[in-house]
Formats: sequence, structure tokens, C-alpha cells
Amino acid sequence: MVQEMLRLSTAGSVDDGKSTLIGRLLFDSKTLFDDQLAAVEEVSKRRGEDYTNLALLTDGLRAEREQGITIDVAYRYFATPRRKFIIADTPGHVQYTRNMVTGASTSDLALILVDARNGVLEQSRRHAFLASLLGIPHLVVCVNKMDLVDWSQERFEEIREEFSQFAAKLDVHDMAFIPISALHGDNIVHRSASMPWYEGSSLLHHLEQVHIASDRNLIDARFPVQYVIRDYGTDFRGYAGTVTGGVLQPGDEVMVLPSGFTTSIKAIWGPGGTPVQEAFPPQAVTVELTDHIDISRGDMICRPGNRPSAGHDIDALVCWLSEGGALKPGGTYTIRHTTRATTAEIQALDYRLDVNTLHRDESAEALALNEIGRVQLRTRQPLLFDPYRRNRFTGGFILVDDTTNNTVAAGMITGPALRDGGAVWQPTRVGREDRAAKGGTVWLTGLSGAGKSTIAVEVERRLIAEGHAAYLLDGDNLRHGLNSDLSFSAADRTENVRRVGEVAKLFADAGIVAVVSMISPYREDRERARAAHEAAGLPFVEVFVDTPIEVCEARDPKGLYARARAGEITGFTGVDDPYEAPESPDLVLNPTQEDTEALAERVVDLLTRQR
Repeated sequence: MVQEMLRLSTAGSVDDGKSTLIGRLLFDSKTLFDDQLAAVEEVSKRRGEDYTNLALLTDGLRAEREQGITIDVAYRYFATPRRKFIIADTPGHVQYTRNMVTGASTSDLALILVDARNGVLEQSRRHAFLASLLGIPHLVVCVNKMDLVDWSQERFEEIREEFSQFAAKLDVHDMAFIPISALHGDNIVHRSASMPWYEGSSLLHHLEQVHIASDRNLIDARFPVQYVIRDYGTDFRGYAGTVTGGVLQPGDEVMVLPSGFTTSIKAIWGPGGTPVQEAFPPQAVTVELTDHIDISRGDMICRPGNRPSAGHDIDALVCWLSEGGALKPGGTYTIRHTTRATTAEIQALDYRLDVNTLHRDESAEALALNEIGRVQLRTRQPLLFDPYRRNRFTGGFILVDDTTNNTVAAGMITGPALRDGGAVWQPTRVGREDRAAKGGTVWLTGLSGAGKSTIAVEVERRLIAEGHAAYLLDGDNLRHGLNSDLSFSAADRTENVRRVGEVAKLFADAGIVAVVSMISPYREDRERARAAHEAAGLPFVEVFVDTPIEVCEARDPKGLYARARAGEITGFTGVDDPYEAPESPDLVLNPTQEDTEALAERVVDLLTRQR
């Protein structure tokens, strides 16, 4: 039976115990050689320590051992009867964030360590955000050094609550919390007798059981060609590479990009020339095609009806890794993407991202070491890519400085760049004073089940009955069309509100009252929509439907709260995702105190006064 491989990385602040945890895993799982253990014991004694410092197993550099810190990314391998593991021990210092990005880029799971004494620190949040940004599907928060807080369940719950509130803003689908003591081995391999209140599994048991088979993209067939194998004696021609998506089988119809020629797979060869009946990520194989087609390194084999995006212009999130300079618009680098390398120019820096607050600095002019920002790139040759969140292999790239040959950035493609092509706003010969009515936007926000849609429907009906042009923009309705490509991550929620705000502004400019009904949980997103209206001289009325969450959950018209409480839905507003109530709304409604007709009348009266 072939054992499944789990790649994991550790992260967290300095001295949270990452190296000690890995050493404990290696020691307690009995995967250390005698000479390794003897060397660690000797160094521990030489340093005057009265215990075997297992952190030394991964702190391999002399500078690290002398300072008691991790600088480089250390990789360790071990196995249990159920699974094989590769662990990347990454640094905790802020200046080594780039090393954390490197170590975590190929991980299936991230271990975020939190010192029980110190709680959730800035670097804890930073690494959690980076893990989310890198698309790591599983997160395990290890609350370490529980022995130093008297094994307190209350302290563990405090940290879990604080971390969960921050993680609710991230795109994390699977997260677990485990209280541990890496130094003493509690809840590492075996359950701890010191924490009888903890009813979950030990860390190693969780690592053995976590389901990773479905994390790979097995839908979009992607096979970047790395090398062409020729045997002139037998006229054999095969294409070697690593399957980065989907499943390939002999007989499958495929397309070769960028040429667009179609053919079929004649055979697939595994290591040593062994024929295989199917290939899937991340297998390295050689594909033999039925027809002889001109294919070279950098080309991609895919399905005719399921192709990657192709283009010169891409949007991407970039982590800048270089100490020698900053990323600025106009900079030119070599971009290495799958098996293709070409020249790329930074066309624009859209914003710099604060990884602690998740706020965007749109005034940023450059990215310095360890900073992350969204950029627009133009490549000399077209890239064949997918969004990073869909495929980490075809959506990731690195930038290389041509003069030093150093890797200066790691990037994650968000999609094709929407270049303006010199577009300018075209004025019309019809002004607002020429239109039959003056428009505006009324924006109803509140929790799911608060009654927003019910009130919005009545507001639209009343406005139409009074002779006003009005149209309801309901959040659920728009997710069937305009926003059908968006998920419920924090970034996509922001984009959801941005799009609806722009549509509402166009309606208002046309003399129509846009009645918007959306949860729109983040205050900053709603304020951005208001600012866009006010800049255009258009009325904007924010209405807070202030229904208590207990009432919303008791109603639960869509059954979503029940599913969220059961763990079937993650990132649900009010349960494991925050709702930021308006600080100064134009109107507050409480459906528990008035009926729908009375509430709608108050909205219409206010809108009439505003217009």
C-alpha cells in the first residue's frame, strides 16, 4: 500500500516553540537515529541545559543554535504506519517572512503556534494571513506552553476565540485548535492527562487523519511540458512533466496550447518506463500522444473544453523577497511560471496590503522586503494560467532579477488584468437635470435573516406606487448573475459590495432609486460605496436593520445558521465571520418593534427628504 504524503509547515512568533514541537514529533514518533539524539544531548549539555533540547534537531545552522532562533527553513522527514510527512520549520522573525513564504508555498497544512502566555501576537496574525494567501487548505492552531499557564482551559478558550475572530476575515476552510506542551510532549503524540477537559485528538493523530485527497484540483487537466524525450531508433516521442491538475488517461482527447492542435493520449509512462493507466497531481510522468505535433518546453496539454486562461496581462498578489531593492512600476524581471520563462514588466502597483489589519494602501509607490501588494504584469510571451485559488501550480510564479539571478518575488495570479486600453469616461449630452426624476440609493444592511429583503421589497413597491422609478438589487439575486463568480471569502465579499455599489451608482445617475439589500458585513466596504455616490453628487442612505442575532437565528429562513453551527458552512456572518455594524447609519430599523409596512414607510420618508 502506497502511503499518502502530507506536507506541513510551522509558523508563529519567535520563541513560540516551533522547533521544539517538531523535535518532539520526531522523538515521540521514534523516527530519530541514535547518533542524532546523541548529538543533540551533547549540545544541550554543552549549553548548560538540564534537559534534551529537541529544538536543536531542526536548528541546524551554528548561528541558529548560538542565538536559539530559526533563520533558515529546515526540512525534516518522518513517517508513521498511516502516512509520510515532510515538515518545513520556518522562521518566526518578521525579517524572515520571505522564508516562511518559501517553506509554506507547497504545504498542505500549516501549524500556527501560539504561546499560551502571550496569546495571539502580530506575527501570529501575519503567518495566518500568509497561510491563507498561499492557499494552504488546512490550518492547525497549536496553543503551546500550556504547562506555563497551569493547563488553563479558560486561557485556551480565550486564545481560540481571539484567533477565530481574526481568521474569520481570511479564506480558511478547515481550522482546528489543539492545546499542547511541546517541551513535555502533552497532546503531541498521545492525549495529555494534564488537560482532561480537552476532548479532541492529539496533534499526530490529527495529522494522520486530516483529509487531503480532495485538496488537489482533479477537474482541470493541466500538464505543462517540461522536457521532450526522443528516441530516433524507434521514432518514440514523449513529453515529460508533472501533472498539475485533473486526471489523464490513455485514450483521452487533449489539446496542446498555445498551438491549439487536438489529439489523443496514446500512452502514459511512469518512473522507469512503467505504463500507467491514469496520472493525477502531483505525479511526474511521460505522455505519449497519438499524433506528432510540434511541442516544446513551456507548452501545456489540457482538455479541449477546459482550457486555462492565456494572455500577456495578469493581475497578481506579490510578496517581495529582495533586500537589494524595491518593486516599482516599470521594473523588468524574468518570470518563471510552470515550465515557461519569459520577461515580465510591472505595469502598475494597485495597492500594498497590510498583513496585520488587511487594509489596502492604494497610495503605495513601491514594495519593500517582505511586503505584499497587488500588481499588474505584462509578459513578453503569453502565459497559460489559472487563478491561484483554483490551482496553486498554474497560478503561482516567481520573479528573477536578470542582473543577479536572485529570486526577488513570489506571486499568486488572481486573474487576467483588465487593462483600460486608454479608456476614458465618455460624457453624454443628457444631464441629470434633463431626466424625469432624480435617483439615489438606499442601502439596507444587517445580518442574514434580519428582514432586509422583506423591507426592501415593500420599499420598492411603495416607490413604484408613488410614481418613482425604483429597482431592487437584492444580494441573493445578484449572486445568480453579476456576482456568480464570487465566493464568500473576505476578498470576494469586498468585491461583491464594490460591484453592487457601482451598479447602484449607475442606477441613481439614471434617475432610478436603487434599493440595495445585502448583508455587506464590512464597514469599510459600505463606506467606500457611500463615498463613490457622494463624489458623484448622488444621494446615499444607509439603513441598518438591527435585528438581534437570536431573532435572526430563530427565524433562519434559509436554514443557514443551523448549517453553520453544525460546521457544514464556514465563514458565515454572525457565527464564525464578523459583522461590523454601521457607526452612524442614516436610519436604524428594528423589525421586532414595528411591522414591515411601518418600517418601509420610514425608509421612503427619509429617502424623499434626502432627494
